[in-house]
Amino acid sequence: MSNVLKSFGLLTALTLSASVLPACVSPMQARDTSLSASHTKLAAFNASASSKSQALAPAASAGTSASAAAQADAQPYYYVAPSGSDQAGTGSEASPWQTVQRAVDAAMKTGGTVYLRGGIYNQSLKLTGAPGAANSAAHLTVASYPSETAVLDGTDLPVALTGALIELSDVSRVTVRGLEVRNYKTAKSGSVPIGIYVHGAGEAVSLLDNKVHDIGNTSTPKGSDLSGRDAHGIAVYGTKSPASIRDLTISGNEVYNLTLGSSEALVLNGNVEKFTIENNHVHDNDNIGIDAIGFEGTSPDSKYDQARNGTITGNVVTGNTAVRNPSYGMPVPNEAYSAGGIYVDGGRDIVIERNRSENNDIGIEIASEHRGRSTSGITVRSNLVVRNAMTGIAIGGYDKKRGSTTNSIITGNTVAYNDTLEWGTGQLYIQFDTQDNIVQNNIFVASGSNTLIRNDYTENTRNKVDYNLYFAPDNKKGSWVWKKKNYSSFDAYRKGSANDANSLFVDPQFVDAKQGNYRLKSGSPAVASGVVDAVLNAANDFDGKPRGQSANGLPSRGAYE
Repeated sequence: MSNVLKSFGLLTALTLSASVLPACVSPMQARDTSLSASHTKLAAFNASASSKSQALAPAASAGTSASAAAQADAQPYYYVAPSGSDQAGTGSEASPWQTVQRAVDAAMKTGGTVYLRGGIYNQSLKLTGAPGAANSAAHLTVASYPSETAVLDGTDLPVALTGALIELSDVSRVTVRGLEVRNYKTAKSGSVPIGIYVHGAGEAVSLLDNKVHDIGNTSTPKGSDLSGRDAHGIAVYGTKSPASIRDLTISGNEVYNLTLGSSEALVLNGNVEKFTIENNHVHDNDNIGIDAIGFEGTSPDSKYDQARNGTITGNVVTGNTAVRNPSYGMPVPNEAYSAGGIYVDGGRDIVIERNRSENNDIGIEIASEHRGRSTSGITVRSNLVVRNAMTGIAIGGYDKKRGSTTNSIITGNTVAYNDTLEWGTGQLYIQFDTQDNIVQNNIFVASGSNTLIRNDYTENTRNKVDYNLYFAPDNKKGSWVWKKKNYSSFDAYRKGSANDANSLFVDPQFVDAKQGNYRLKSGSPAVASGVVDAVLNAANDFDGKPRGQSANGLPSRGAYE
């Protein structure tokens, strides 16, 4: 991860002064019936994935925000087009400006909507503060014109110490929707290019249905810590206190093909609270997919220095791996399978639910990299975590110099065929210093290593593990490591660990795991056989069905009812 976002260099967009112009007319009568081009393409991706395996589509399709294009955008309207003119234009639909910054500067005084006509803009953009007059409730939307795609392209734009194609500084009541943000790169060590960067403090910011790709730093890492190579696709840094970034929505975006170094594709860091990260497709990046971070000194007051009180739901996170990332070892490939699909590092009170995490290095990880600090209050429920390289779900610090995972719940997940490397890291990887966690109502199915749980540390206190279902299909015999002790049979493991008294070792009877369908056959022993679980029942299963509504009142084990 990156700890280099300490100051922000000047952006290179042309900034022109603008007077407030009369309100312009709406681009269409029925705005609420249209979808942006990026929205449509991402929906097509999920339709294609569903045709191969309906099981792998999240309950709400990734790449589709819940609120985008659901209502008419606010007036007044301002327009920008690649063929427009900042000198002769008026900002109307018939006479648009050419520079996005010109339109945004005008719109920040009034609120309303800036529409970017389709085409390529070799520009960057910065917004500061809240739209409208002081104490107003004005909102500003910056969006692609309906049924068109505006592209902010960073080709040949310089990157200072930190640079962004879209920067939101201390912003409130702003939505960025339906833009393509791409090709912002540097080979300069220590510079950090970012697609969309939100920082400072503010509220009611929404990033909806954007496509962010080909952002990166390609410099050669330096020193023993292999530093100087960092980038982000979408980064939110709460850098103030007590004022936070709050009521944040990041929904329906596609974030991919990023060269991240030691940083993350989509990250919340520091004083960020009351957030929703939903229905995004984060894929094929060279480090962590989605990350919620604490304890890095991002906020000036340690009391507020944690991403917290948020939800990560309905995302598709695939193909994120550090194995060809030189920030984790050279030469590449480096066998550094350390990139989590979804990672909470020092965050607290976060729900991770109904996500699909597949073909990453680690499916979901809740841990703390900072000694004496804890990731706590995390709920991991109804997720599909399959075929990740190193392990399915990991908790605890990765060595004794790190922090802990405490008071968290892992319930109702299907965790299957991870540890594809067959290193024996298993489906559930319990690392250093785990305390007062609950692991129940899950399905764990081993890969060829046959390892189900791997726990190489004795700093494992008051963790409750029960009412799970285990299986090892290759030889019908699994293995467990608990507090450094190896067990080669289910009975020996239960007796030696005192875990899983009410758990099963049996085939869960997936509909068709080879084709990616991890739903349960009607006769599955996992159906309606879990333990009553208010946390699990508080939300729907992976398919969007209510949990714990069977005749006996019990939930099914795994991600599906």
